[in-house]
Amino acid sequence: MKAVFLDAITLGNDVDLAPIEQITGGLVKYDATSPDQVAERIRGFDTVLVNKVVLTREHIEQCPELETIAVVATGLNNVDLKAAKDCGVRVLNVNNYGRSTVAQHTMALMLALATRLLDYDRDVRAGRWAKSDMFCLMDHPIMELEGRTLGIVGYGELGQGVAERAQAFGMNILLGARRGQPLGEADGYPRIPLDELLPQVDVLSLNCLLTDETRNLIGARELQLMRPEALLINTSRGGLVDEAALADALRKGAIGGAGFDVLTEEPPRKGNPLLANDIPNLIVTPHSAWASREARQRIVKITADNLAG
Repeated sequence: MKAVFLDAITLGNDVDLAPIEQITGGLVKYDATSPDQVAERIRGFDTVLVNKVVLTREHIEQCPELETIAVVATGLNNVDLKAAKDCGVRVLNVNNYGRSTVAQHTMALMLALATRLLDYDRDVRAGRWAKSDMFCLMDHPIMELEGRTLGIVGYGELGQGVAERAQAFGMNILLGARRGQPLGEADGYPRIPLDELLPQVDVLSLNCLLTDETRNLIGARELQLMRPEALLINTSRGGLVDEAALADALRKGAIGGAGFDVLTEEPPRKGNPLLANDIPNLIVTPHSAWASREARQRIVKITADNLAG
């Protein structure tokens, strides 16, 4: 096996790639690869590892030695799957590596928003507590999660991890059924149509993949269906939410807050509606929910197992 990793830096410098190197018998590594470098760098290799580097039909067809593309992530949107199939190239990806860390991040965003953690921290640093007439500050309303209803859209490994942790906080859980999904229940949680779910939830967590069906799943119409104090959490994929509509809803107080780890464009070099400075009770983190060292090392092990299989 002759293997090359086109964007190894995306797994970080603290991850041990030895399991992959042992399976492949050696690994050529590039920290990053620009689009115009792809064709040259994959030439002569039968195995190509990528995280976010795009592999087009042209790349695949111009590399007749190519047998395997290993995506060191779950999403496959950066690989032309039709071209890979036409050329007899198998495409591998990594599932179920980030259940714990993504669910943890989801709860962190939920808790920070519910307790107005960042707002109170800013108040203290600005000297407002020191000037208070009483022993505490109560300027920002706090939501107690126990007894509140959490809606989960996307009940795969990540959604299940969020449900387990939310249950420990005493939350009631409902699942949202997207178009074409069966109703009923899963693990004892009711699964109801999204339009019925939205008015009932205090917190909505999105844990589904981005597809043509889920793009802008939550837009202006759906935001209007939500309670004015409800929180929206997205640790899944940018593009699931109409970001301009959400920014508008937050400014108007139409919903209570939002926590996002993903944006439509990453990194957001052209800006983004959610990066404006005047949006209240919004937390945006830089697609870091997946990135614990444990999860990244798990990616390496699963990738090595995939290649060995």
